[in-house]
Formats: sequence, C-alpha cells, structure tokens
Amino acid sequence: MQVGGLGIMSMSTFFALVIGKRITLRERLVVQEALGHLTLAGIVRLVRLVLLTTVVCEGLGTLLLFFQWVGRYPAPRALALAAFHSVSAFNNAGFDLFSVSLQPFAEDAGVVLVVAALIILGGLGFVVLADVWGLRRPHWRPTLHTFLALRVTGLLIAFGTLFILAFEWNNPLTLGPLSLKGKILTAFFHSVTPRTAGFSLVPVDGLTVPTLVLTILLMFVGASPGGTGGGIKTTTFAAQVLAVWATVRGYPYIMVHERRLPWDVVQRAVAITFISLTLVMAVSMALSVAEGGEYLPLLFEATSAFGTVGLSTGVTPDLSAAGRLLIILTMFAGRVGPLTLAMALARRTRPPAPVQFLEEKVAVG
Repeated sequence: MQVGGLGIMSMSTFFALVIGKRITLRERLVVQEALGHLTLAGIVRLVRLVLLTTVVCEGLGTLLLFFQWVGRYPAPRALALAAFHSVSAFNNAGFDLFSVSLQPFAEDAGVVLVVAALIILGGLGFVVLADVWGLRRPHWRPTLHTFLALRVTGLLIAFGTLFILAFEWNNPLTLGPLSLKGKILTAFFHSVTPRTAGFSLVPVDGLTVPTLVLTILLMFVGASPGGTGGGIKTTTFAAQVLAVWATVRGYPYIMVHERRLPWDVVQRAVAITFISLTLVMAVSMALSVAEGGEYLPLLFEATSAFGTVGLSTGVTPDLSAAGRLLIILTMFAGRVGPLTLAMALARRTRPPAPVQFLEEKVAVG
C-alpha cells in the first residue's frame, strides 16, 4: 500500500538518496510528473518532504486511532489495527481488517474524522501540502494548482455531504437507523471516501440509485495530481469547468484566482477525461456482456476499479474469470494510465508548423 500510494519512483528516489546515488535528469523528470510538480527545481527536496509528510501523517494517525481503539482491543492489537488503517487511509487503499469495512464505527466521531483526514491529506497531493506548509511564511500566496485542488476538494466534499444526506436520510439500509450525529458523520465520510479511499460506514449495496450515481461521479474525479489516489484528478475536472464557464460568459481566456489558465492545459484535461471516460464505458459494457444483470452496479464496479477506489455493490465476488480480469486490467490502467497519458501529452507539444492553413468553422450544438 505504501509503495502504491507514494509511487515507485518516489520510493526508488528515496533509496537512491539513502545509498548516496546521484539522481539523473531523466529520473528527476519522471518524479516531477509522478508527484505533479510543475518545475524541475527542488525535486529531491520535494521527495524528502514527501517521505517526512508521510511519516508524520501516518504516525499521528496511528497514535490517534490507537487511543480510539485501545479500550476495545488489547493494546498490541489496537496498535496493529491503528498502524494498518492509518497507512491504508493515507495511501487511499481502503483495505481494512474488520471484514465489514468501518461500519461498526459509524457513530464514532474520533475514528471517522481521523480516517477522513488521512484520506483527504493523502489525496490532496504532496505538492499542495508542501505549498500549504508555506503558510508560516509572511505574505504567503497559494499557487493556482494549490488553490484549485483545495477549492475543488472542499466543494466536492461539501456538496457530496449535502446530497447524500438528502438522498439517504430515511433509507433504512443506510442512514435511517443512525442518530443525527451518525447521519452527518456518515454522509460526510461517504463524500470523502469515493475520492479513491474505499472505506465505507454503511453497506454500499443499500445506497439509493441517486447516491450510487453521485458516488460514480466522485470516484471518476478522484484525488488531486501527485496524491495517493486515482481518478482523472480534481484539477483536470476544474480546468474543464472553468473552460465551460469562460465560454458561456464569452471570454476568450480563462481567468481564475487572478491568473490566466493556458488553453493547452484545458486541451490535455479534455483528452485525459475523454480517454478515461471511454475506458470506463467500454469496460462497463464489456462486463454487461460477460456478466449480464443490471448495468448500474457494473458501471459502479468499472468506475471504482478505474479510480482505484475499492468500493463495491457486492458483485465482485460473483464475477467470472473474464470479468475479474477486466477489473484487474482497469485498476492497473486507472493507476498507471492517466499518469502515463499526462506525461505523454505534456511532452508531445509540437512547435507551430511553418505553413499555416486557413481556418474553417463547423456547426456545433
């Protein structure tokens, strides 16, 4: 889980630093893309910060979860559970040791909030965390990347919480039996966990259809670039929303946070989203042909695999060998594909052709 969350290149760079090996330019370029860093400057320093941040967050999470569980389990068992779930949450893995995820703790604010905080911190991305660390400097100003990642993450969690409360308030299979505190905690947690974490406080197969659709959308967007999660990423989603908003308002450029967003960023965002959406739809239709049954649970399964989330409506154990292979390949493509695609698109920018052809418009809409 740790290697998968931090990334192979981050871990290999760390071990290279430990043994005193020099980091080559090619390795720095790969780490730059893997961590979502915008420049080559300070890559090695960023890797050190990544590892320090991971140790601090997971260590603090382990300590807080230990205090929550030491009364319910023997101290050695509580410590093992705390360490495992802290690493799993920060790396957005979603593996648990309770067989029913975190459902026994739906009313436990301490457990829910600690795990949710670890998921959010891991999903924000280390570049964002490094930038936020600059708050202690006078006249600090967040980069546009940090601004968008924080803003989109906050909005998705807030709107997700409100919609889940509305859709599930009286559902006897999910929020219905819980107290007011439990309903708010669970709705909040279930707007956080689709961001590729995979934990659950209520049975996923008991969710209403609107909540399943909302969860699919949240899983598809996923975490932020350079984070421990999957999906198309929050800033990819933001770039397209801002482009649509600018077009609707008639602006020839995209202005946000007193900065102009380049159109080539929007073009890459559209390409990543289109290819990712095509993959999810193709896999869900292939599962429908291979497995039969209702389409929505299979679409949910395909999106969860693409976003490396791990949430399931319960169809995974009943999949055929072909269906399981499809899910495996989708998980691999979801974790490696968007990153590889982003790297490829970033480096395929070609200079303008010496001969420019005439423009001709086509009708759209």
